[in-house]
Amino acid sequence: MMKLKALPGVPRWAAVAAHAVPLVVLPSGLWRLALTFGAPVAEVDDPSLGQGAYQLGLTVLAELLAFLTLGLVREWGEVFPRRLPFLGGRPVGARGATFAALAGAFGLAALTCWFVYVVYAGIGPASPSDLRVSPFQQTLLYVCYLPLVAWAPLLTAVAVAYHRRRSA
Repeated sequence: MMKLKALPGVPRWAAVAAHAVPLVVLPSGLWRLALTFGAPVAEVDDPSLGQGAYQLGLTVLAELLAFLTLGLVREWGEVFPRRLPFLGGRPVGARGATFAALAGAFGLAALTCWFVYVVYAGIGPASPSDLRVSPFQQTLLYVCYLPLVAWAPLLTAVAVAYHRRRSA
């Protein structure tokens, strides 16, 4: 059985959920990187969709935000790391961390709903009409992006567990 890094008192399911978040974000990032570097994942009508800096920045930002979920089950989610200027060694406010996590989860849920609507309706800047894809490429796109639907519920569950543990 794999040992997950988590603080004592963190429920195992919360540690598993926190560690799953970066993994559910990874496939979409890999798809974007493949698109950026010219892999045949789609043919782009709008060249700005394949811009390297945007796609790379979005991928890095998404993974960094996903990794923040681990702070809800690890020591650096309770005490700021000493290497941080001004905050190092100080306790992390449980209310603030919980609020930030739940606000992020709410934002992710709203973005997910918007994106599903855009894809379903075939409208907007993120619509499949901007991409020409074969059936295989479309399946690959959905397989890579579908795990993102789990990000908001996983983050919500871990944030609630964090709040319960820190408030007790």
